[in-house]
Amino acid sequence: MTRCPWCQAENNHRYLQVKDHFLSQEVFDVLACDQCGLLFTDPRPDAEHIGAYYESDEYLSHQENKSGLVPRLYERVKRINLKNKRRMALQGLQKGRLLDIGCGVGDFLCVMKESGWEVAGIEPSEHAKSIALKRLGFLPLDPSEANSYTDASFDVITMWHVLEHVDDLRAQLATLHRLLKPGGRLVIAVPNYQSYDAKYYQQAWAAWDVPRHLNHFNAAFLQAAFQDYGFEIVEHQSLNWDSYYISFLSERYLTHGLALVRGAFRGAVSNLKAHRNGAYSSRVYVFKKK
Repeated sequence: MTRCPWCQAENNHRYLQVKDHFLSQEVFDVLACDQCGLLFTDPRPDAEHIGAYYESDEYLSHQENKSGLVPRLYERVKRINLKNKRRMALQGLQKGRLLDIGCGVGDFLCVMKESGWEVAGIEPSEHAKSIALKRLGFLPLDPSEANSYTDASFDVITMWHVLEHVDDLRAQLATLHRLLKPGGRLVIAVPNYQSYDAKYYQQAWAAWDVPRHLNHFNAAFLQAAFQDYGFEIVEHQSLNWDSYYISFLSERYLTHGLALVRGAFRGAVSNLKAHRNGAYSSRVYVFKKK
């Protein structure tokens, strides 16, 4: 019996069966814990094997200077998103120290450094870290080195679409609480499987992204989990452009023609519906350390 990675309960059920459309074409279960409400991927690749599921030239978040229409659009939207992320992270804060966990090639850290902040990053990919080193002037730490930071080191910690990749959630939340200053700001962005585009595309929804996404969250679970670790929710926000990109990828997985056009339409519908009910494709949760 598969235990829930959060509460260790054995009572769970299959929520959905999803193919890894992105790379391996393997099929995985998305299980729902009947006790705590977490959705999680099963089986979960261990640390020795998970890296193979990221080895693709199509992994845009770690690419630089790619040609073609989609990468060009991706880069333009990324610049808009970076400004939105800076606004969400700061919200009136002036200067301080910021940690970006899962910093990739350092895009967000570059923006924050230019804004006068002292920045630090954590990133598991050696390739991404080598690019970040050239751009930032320092090498982001490996996740295993997070203990080298002293307690209450940061005014702001961000995780932009990273928590869903984390195997040991409890260890991660404990680390976040240790590193953040009292009253500090924690910004967590994750996909929302309760969004319109998730329900529309179902198994083909690109943000399931199994098995790279080990966890799949709803608002109730996240708020309860972070409260257990000494955080209180401050606000919810959204990354509205994500629905377009996820819908475009989902259309490609379905091998529909005009995937870019169809994805743009479906992403727009998702955002319109979310404007009324708050169920955006990509939700941002802002917490404060008590």
